[in-house]
Amino acid sequence: MFCAFVGAGFGNFLRCKLTKHHFTLFLCIVSSVSLACLVYAGFLKIGEMLFGISVQHEAGYICAMLFIIPGFPFITSGIDLAKLDMRSGTERLMYALIVVLVATMAAWIMALLLHLQPVDFIKMSMPVGMWIVLHLIASFCGVFGFSVMFNSPVRLAAAMIGAVANTLRLELVDLSAIPPAAAAFIGALTAGILASLIKNKVGYPRISLTVPSIVIMVPGLYLYRGFYNLGIMSLSVAASWFAAAILIIAALPLGLIFARILTDRTFRYCT
Repeated sequence: MFCAFVGAGFGNFLRCKLTKHHFTLFLCIVSSVSLACLVYAGFLKIGEMLFGISVQHEAGYICAMLFIIPGFPFITSGIDLAKLDMRSGTERLMYALIVVLVATMAAWIMALLLHLQPVDFIKMSMPVGMWIVLHLIASFCGVFGFSVMFNSPVRLAAAMIGAVANTLRLELVDLSAIPPAAAAFIGALTAGILASLIKNKVGYPRISLTVPSIVIMVPGLYLYRGFYNLGIMSLSVAASWFAAAILIIAALPLGLIFARILTDRTFRYCT
C-alpha cells in the first residue's frame, strides 16, 4: 500500500503539472500512468532487497495508477442519460472511455517492459470486526482523496457517506456472496439516500456529495485486468473481467438515480 501511495502520488502530481501547462489529454494520461507504474516497481524492488517483501505484491502497480480512472464522468454520464440529456451524457461517456482505453494500454505496455503481472493479491486473514473497521478507514481516506481531486466543497461529509456506502458494498460481497454489481447498486443507493438526508444541512448540491462518495466503487482494477488479458489474447478471461466491470459501472449511476427518484419529487417526474 505504501508503494502504491507513492506511485500514485508521483503520477497524479505529474498529471496535474502537465494539465496546468495545457498538454494534450493523451500525453498527460500516458506520462502519469507510466510514471506511477515505474515508481511503484522501483519502490517494490527496494523493499524486496531491503526488507524481503514478497515479489507477489507486484500486482499492486494496478492500484498505483487507479487515480486516472474517470469515475466522475462515468457516473455523471449515467445521470445525464437518465434525464434524457443525450448530448452531455454521450460526451461524458466517450471521454471516460477514451481515458480508460489510453490509460489501460499505457499500463499494459509498462507491465510488459517491467515484467509485471496482475496476479491475485495475497490473502489476509483477520477477524470480521477488524475487516469492517479497516474498510471504513480505507474508504474514508479514499473518498476524501477523490473529493480533494474533484475540488469538492464538502470533503468531510462526502468522505463519511463514502465510508459507510463503500464498506456496506464490500461487506455484502465478502459476507453474503451478493454479486459485485448488485452490491454496487445497493452501495450507490445508500450513498444517494444519505446525501439526500444531509444535503439541506450542509447547504451544497446533492451531486457534490453523491458522486465523490461512490467514485471509489468504479472498478478500475476490473477494467485494467480486462485489457491486460485482451492484450495477451486470453479472450475468455478478458471478456469475464470486462463483463463484470460493465455491470458494476452500470449499477453505480442506477443506484444514485433511484435514490434521487425516492427522495426528490422534482426528479421523479418529467415533461
